[in-house]
Amino acid sequence: MTKDLQIHRPAPITIQKNATVFDNEADSKKAINVLESGNHIVISGFYSNGLLLLKALKKYLDKKLPNTSFQEQRASRAKYHILSNRILVEIENHTVALKKAPSIGWLKKLYPETSDFILSFPQVQGLNSSWQWYTNGISIPVLRNKIHPYYGTYFPTRFDHVILFDNWLKRYEGPKKTAIDVGIGSGILSFQLLKYGFQKVYGTDINPNAIVGLAAFMGDTKLSRKIALEHAPLFGKYDTPTELIVFNPPWLPKTNQEADVDAAIYYDEHLFPDFFAEAKNRLAADGQLVILFSNLSQITNFKTSHPIEKELSEGGRFRLERCFKKRVKEASTRTKRDQNWRGSEEVELWVLMHKVSL
Repeated sequence: MTKDLQIHRPAPITIQKNATVFDNEADSKKAINVLESGNHIVISGFYSNGLLLLKALKKYLDKKLPNTSFQEQRASRAKYHILSNRILVEIENHTVALKKAPSIGWLKKLYPETSDFILSFPQVQGLNSSWQWYTNGISIPVLRNKIHPYYGTYFPTRFDHVILFDNWLKRYEGPKKTAIDVGIGSGILSFQLLKYGFQKVYGTDINPNAIVGLAAFMGDTKLSRKIALEHAPLFGKYDTPTELIVFNPPWLPKTNQEADVDAAIYYDEHLFPDFFAEAKNRLAADGQLVILFSNLSQITNFKTSHPIEKELSEGGRFRLERCFKKRVKEASTRTKRDQNWRGSEEVELWVLMHKVSL
């Protein structure tokens, strides 16, 4: 099943022949001017030279662009994304061709057909971080075992919502024959369902990396017989009504500011209407639909309606059984971003059921 899936990976970059080289003797201001002009910079010498240029670029943008409100931070990150990805690194024999560079197993695992190519420095950083998470594993408060997220697969860095779901599962008294996990990601919600006695979970995801990664992680173990995977949008081929549907969708609406939209974070205008339309046919008569969400969009002044509240008021398909909310932890005091809005952020667990016809 997973052999035919095309893994998402950073695409090798083609650059102009006489690209500017940046080493420990180069001028960072001149290098940033090159980036602003739309041209590439190739890092040479030590891996730390790339880190120095990124630091200089961040400092430059902090001075040039407003960076106070949530929207301004979002625009600043988009600009940083564009310029920083013009900073390039050569890969030779599946190794970063810089002194004191980290060893990144993904370079061989994700690019078996070629050993020499070019990537942007932020892409290399992302591959390095992902490799550390994949090899070392990540502890999740609600799970006994670590997860090992595959490259390009979403996993939470804050756990308020999975804790909220765990507390709800402790009190769940409905049937536990089947459940559907829409957008299974790194599998956390599915593992929680199994932890509380569900016999079979059907997991879908539009991200092939999530499916490939989970299939490899489960192997031929008992998990692989309890969790069925499909690379598909929303519900895929699973059309048999089920007792429980769980969905942890993106929490922010897509805007035109994102240079490279992450579908695990930003949702488009079609996601929720399509989801609710399909969920009506996939949920058993007395089944429950559980959606993990947040008020993040509303408290950061986006002029968008709450998609779940909109469905309940206009959709005519579901009724609200219960909504649980949990205040998130304050932002780290080490962050340099203005995150005063975090004080009023809440994660939400919505429990919906079929609307009873009168």
